[in-house]
Amino acid sequence: MRPPERPQADSLSLLREGAVEVEGRMPWSSNGTYLVEVCKDGESTRAVYKPVRGERPLWDFPDGLYRREVAAYVLSEALGWGIVPETVVRDGPLGVGSLQRFMDADFSQHYFTLLEFPEHLDTLKAICAFDLVANNADRKGGHCLLGTDGRIWSVDHGLCFHVDPKLRTVMWDFEGMPIPESLVSDIARLAVTTPAQLHGLIDGEEIEALAARAAAVVKHPVYPPARSARPYPWPLV
Repeated sequence: MRPPERPQADSLSLLREGAVEVEGRMPWSSNGTYLVEVCKDGESTRAVYKPVRGERPLWDFPDGLYRREVAAYVLSEALGWGIVPETVVRDGPLGVGSLQRFMDADFSQHYFTLLEFPEHLDTLKAICAFDLVANNADRKGGHCLLGTDGRIWSVDHGLCFHVDPKLRTVMWDFEGMPIPESLVSDIARLAVTTPAQLHGLIDGEEIEALAARAAAVVKHPVYPPARSARPYPWPLV
């Protein structure tokens, strides 16, 4: 899957260097998540800001989930899939956290509705393969967004990259199907060389586990069944 080109460098520069102003807290988020406006040299964009001080402690993930949000963007770009909006580490009004370009989207759409449209299946399969490699423990239906640009975007990746098997997802509809060869080819590169930018975002053992999961997908390129005791996140959307 090769997405169309977008002005990524401009977006990254704006997110990294622009002045950040909080517009308000985003509803229905379990952690502190804020909609902000980022401005620089007359340019502006909305972004989603997740400061570490707004994170609820978890027993199985260390503090600093915002770094995993950035790591997911790094992984998406390393694979060449462009499914995660531009995401950076920023020291914002509420302290250090992640800043991700806000996606204007049709928020009535989500994984379960998008699944009904054949033209979206290739991207949904890519997101499903992404979750296998990233070990996503929280893929809800609402984390697949249909942007106003017509593309499907993948968001909310704070619970990824654990060394232990943690896959919890609603995307089990592809169970038993072969993973497309084009996706496997991209994942094969990851099995050999992981992105240097991941260092400092996730630890060394997690990077090794990422490479091992990629190698496992290449060895057996089939979407797996839901085998764990808790295969679904909650809520589903």
